[in-house]
Amino acid sequence: MAYSTGSRINTNIAAYNALNALDNVNRDMSVHQLRLSTGKKINSASDDASGYVISKKMDGQIKSLQAAVDNVGDAQSTLGVAEGGYQTIADLLTQIKQDQTRANNGAFGADEKAAIASEVNQFMSEIDDINTQTQFNGTALFKSTTASTAYSQNFQVGASSNDTMTVAFNTATGSNALLGVAAGSVTSANIANLTVDKALASVNAAIGDIGAQENRLTTKEANLNTAITNTQAAESRIMDADVASEQIASVKDQILQQTATAQLAQANQSPQVFLSLFK
Repeated sequence: MAYSTGSRINTNIAAYNALNALDNVNRDMSVHQLRLSTGKKINSASDDASGYVISKKMDGQIKSLQAAVDNVGDAQSTLGVAEGGYQTIADLLTQIKQDQTRANNGAFGADEKAAIASEVNQFMSEIDDINTQTQFNGTALFKSTTASTAYSQNFQVGASSNDTMTVAFNTATGSNALLGVAAGSVTSANIANLTVDKALASVNAAIGDIGAQENRLTTKEANLNTAITNTQAAESRIMDADVASEQIASVKDQILQQTATAQLAQANQSPQVFLSLFK
């Protein structure tokens, strides 16, 4: 910093020094005021180039994790819809099993057995309806025959594109595939041949598999939320302003601004003392 004896009035070095100090104080004050206004320590890359780059990378990571949480929720919803469909089919199969047992009764005549067969046909038609109507977002989840294409979709459940989980429903739930006879074809003569036990085992196994997948997704959701919180904390340490310390610095700059302004005014007045030499 340059100094002057003050006897040269063409260039007032003391005033320039006070002005430079005032400019620096004003600049520093504006930085603290901006941080207090935005709550951010880094408002542009010039504030902290490396910190800015790191924080933006973390921000992308957080948004990806949040999207993965949404994907987990959609996968859970898909599984929930399928589980509801399977459970309804299992309930209908249980009723068919009951009717199949009732039909094997020597006390019943042809009319009673025909009525039971008719009821079973209605249950099987309902199974076919459920098979068709069980959908998520307009996409059918169940296949009616073993030859049908099964629902199988990947859900990204992590920040990386490789973090995926496949949701698939491979159990054929058409009445013919489950019971060996198409809906409407059951009679008192063939009702005993319905493969109800095998169908129940197949559907219950599918329900159990869904339960296991739902447990996995619940764990993944918890892990993702933990990762989001920790990443946000790390980003906060880089990006967020410490309001208390910024306020202290702002008050200090306000005081320095006043003293620098006063010194600038005094420095501008100093050369006037030499006017007395001309009296």
